Amino acid sequence: MKILVIDREDITAQLMSNRLEPLGHKITLEAIKNDAVDLLSSEHHDIVFVDPAPLTSARPLILNLRRSTGHYPYIVQLGHDIKQVEAIQSGANTSISKPIDPDLLDTTIDNAKYLISLINRIGDEREDFPSAGGIISKSAFNQLFLSAIDRADRYGERTFIVFIGIANYQDIYESEGASAADYTVAKLSKFLGRLRRQSDIIAQTAKYEYALLLQRPIYETEPNEAANRFAEAINEFDDLFGTDGIMPKVEVKLIDLPVGSRIIEHSITR
Repeated sequence: MKILVIDREDITAQLMSNRLEPLGHKITLEAIKNDAVDLLSSEHHDIVFVDPAPLTSARPLILNLRRSTGHYPYIVQLGHDIKQVEAIQSGANTSISKPIDPDLLDTTIDNAKYLISLINRIGDEREDFPSAGGIISKSAFNQLFLSAIDRADRYGERTFIVFIGIANYQDIYESEGASAADYTVAKLSKFLGRLRRQSDIIAQTAKYEYALLLQRPIYETEPNEAANRFAEAINEFDDLFGTDGIMPKVEVKLIDLPVGSRIIEHSITR
């Protein structure tokens, strides 16, 4: 991945280069903020690390960085004792406090890669899935997904997505054929349609995957409870696992936007 580091401190920038370049990432260091904005407008970078010091507010700089590019870079705010909620309110995806913890840096890169891949996959218009049984199409979901990312940049709002999918769909397909694999997905789809609440927004985002969008949760534990509720209900759905062939493996993941972290991961099989 192409990574831009905007920081006046040579030690921090060098530490990041030493850690990330051996992993195959291309690192560009820039100490001057205005030059970094110009660089982003002319070159594609996947991830941007920025220390806004000595500016008193990071938000104008981060919004300027976002506006200068035609794509969506994952932005990490650096600083001493910086809190994640403050960084998100400034328009960044997350934060890392100095001195930088190498393990946290690795986790942040992993979250960035996951979110970027998610944006590309959900936004891929080559394959869509029609709305049916209370489940909306992938293209409709993509508009809500992009809106949630935009609202995170503008207002610091958090959104969560519960992904529910047949992890071994391809194994079932190759062993038992397309009809058996698609029948397994159809049973999951019908069950999710019954399980969803009236206020739940669920979409089909892949041939074997569904997504539940949780915008502006009322209380902190609501996303976790939703993910666990779906996982527990699927675990008790005997008809899904009633097969003489390959047993379906259902994965339930809770994703945090705009961070891209996987907060909860359940793997359900019999």
